[in-house]
Amino acid sequence: MTAPGRSRSAVVLGQVARDLVLAVDALPDGGASTAVRDRRELLGGKGANQALACLRLGLGAAVVGVVGDDGAGRDVLAQARADGIDVDGVVRRDGSPTALLTDVVEADGTRRLLEDVPAGTLLTAADVRASSARIGSADAVLLQLQQPRAAVLEGLRVAGAGALVVADGAPPDDDVRDELVAHAHVLRADAAETAALVGRDPVGVEETVEAAHQLRSRGPVLVALAAGQEENVVVWDGGHVVMPLLDGDVVDPTGAGDAFTAALAAGLLHGRTPEEAAWWASAAAVLAVGTLGGRPEFDLATVRERADRARTGAASPRQAPNGKRPAGS
Repeated sequence: MTAPGRSRSAVVLGQVARDLVLAVDALPDGGASTAVRDRRELLGGKGANQALACLRLGLGAAVVGVVGDDGAGRDVLAQARADGIDVDGVVRRDGSPTALLTDVVEADGTRRLLEDVPAGTLLTAADVRASSARIGSADAVLLQLQQPRAAVLEGLRVAGAGALVVADGAPPDDDVRDELVAHAHVLRADAAETAALVGRDPVGVEETVEAAHQLRSRGPVLVALAAGQEENVVVWDGGHVVMPLLDGDVVDPTGAGDAFTAALAAGLLHGRTPEEAAWWASAAAVLAVGTLGGRPEFDLATVRERADRARTGAASPRQAPNGKRPAGS
């Protein structure tokens, strides 16, 4: 990990897409129609969203991904550059349209996501190798695990020896999962991905804590798992914290996981303790869901203040005596 006191940078390997966000009061019945209350066309995709979140949290940020050779690809790259994201590692794929993510959000915050992700917009190992210098010099490398196995493994290979490697998700291949668990420093998964990582579906907080400690013992410094839909568990050597979802208006849940992952990385690179980084992540997630679309609109000061306020009002992380993990973990 990077020592505090100098500028830090993150490279995200993942999806770059065009987001079309449509807000409606409620979905119409079949054969009927409804008015759209709000429409937004944004830079999106998990890779771009995480890169922007890193940038807003005080890191230099680059994304390695793929867009098509169409107008949508040109437009999202222009938006990324305007935001300050380094997109020199984004490939313009001849003959492929840019991925389109249509996010339909009802007034109560219920979201439906329609994804058009052409095969040509997925990273290849060659795409990753072409950005090996950029990836190898980064302080943190964030791997979005919905990308093909060859690209993920190449990302692990070219990450710098001192980089903080953050893995987000659970790839379908056993060998890739084993490689990631062995070499990633931070592992983050939602409830469905947790079951794939540990080979079972943990029931409740205690089983999720146990599963996280088991994963951490295989290599990562920090493991963050969703415990159902209402809580997150973050574990490190000698301790853990269970965080309920923080209070806040949920306009659109899109992007909460991306903000959580980016804030974990940013917190650690800024020299925060694992517990402090966990609260940064929780704060970033709740701030992300307060706006339409997955594009993060928070800044470092706001996340830090929200995290400090939440942490002050929460119980201390549960730890075993002498800093040892609980029995059976």
